[in-house]
Amino acid sequence: MPVRFTIEVGGDAHTDFAEIICQSIEDAARARGTGIARRTPEYILSKLREGKAVIAFALHDDAFSPEFAGFCYIETWGGKKYVANSGLVVRPEYRHSGIARAIKRRAFELSREKYPEAKLFGITTSHAVMKINTDLGYVPVPFSELTDDDEFWNGCKSCPNVDILERTNRRMCLCTGMLCDPGDPRTYVRQAIHAHVIDITLPDKTEEQPPLVDDHAVFANGNTIFSPPENEVTNA
Repeated sequence: MPVRFTIEVGGDAHTDFAEIICQSIEDAARARGTGIARRTPEYILSKLREGKAVIAFALHDDAFSPEFAGFCYIETWGGKKYVANSGLVVRPEYRHSGIARAIKRRAFELSREKYPEAKLFGITTSHAVMKINTDLGYVPVPFSELTDDDEFWNGCKSCPNVDILERTNRRMCLCTGMLCDPGDPRTYVRQAIHAHVIDITLPDKTEEQPPLVDDHAVFANGNTIFSPPENEVTNA
C-alpha cells in the first residue's frame, strides 16, 4: 500500500517521540557496526522544544495516526560559526523511499534559515549520507577544516572508535569530514550542478576558452541562480 510522508519542524507536540528517536539512532549505528555519539532522550527533547530538529511521519491510509519515520537535528558549535546536521535516522521499513534525502534537505534548509552565515559540516561513515551531503553542496575536507570546539569532539568519546581519533590528535578517524561553506561561491555552483539546474561542458584545453562560470552570474533557462559579490571571481 502506498505510503505518504510529512516532515515537520520539531516542537512541543513531538516530545513523546524522544525515546523512539534515541532508540532508532542507536539501533541504526549497531546495524552498521560503526560508532556514534550517544544521545539521551533529554537532549533530543531539548532539540525538539527549541525547534532545532525535523521529524518525519509516515501516513498510511488504513492507520488512525501518523507513524514515526525519521529524524534529524541541528546543533551549533564554535560560537555559532559552525552548524552540524546530526542524528539522521530513518526507520528500517521506510528506507530506500527517498525520505532520508527529504529529511536531510529540510534540516539543511532549517540550518540556513536560523544560521545563514554559518558553515555547515558533519562527520559520517554512511555512504548514503555522504551522497546526500554532496548533492547539497558539501565537499570532503580534513578534520582541521571543521570546528575546533572541544565540546563537539567530546561527543565522540562514546564511540568505540574514539581511540583512532585520539591517537591521531583529531586529524582523522573512520568518519569522513564534510563541509558546506556559504561564503564560498563554488558551493552554489555545486548545488546547481547536482540539482541538474545547469550543465557544464569542459573546454578543449588546446583552445583558449572563457571561464566555465561567469564572474557575475550563472544562468539556467534564462534565470539567474547565483550572483557572487561584486569584484569577487568565481572559479569552477
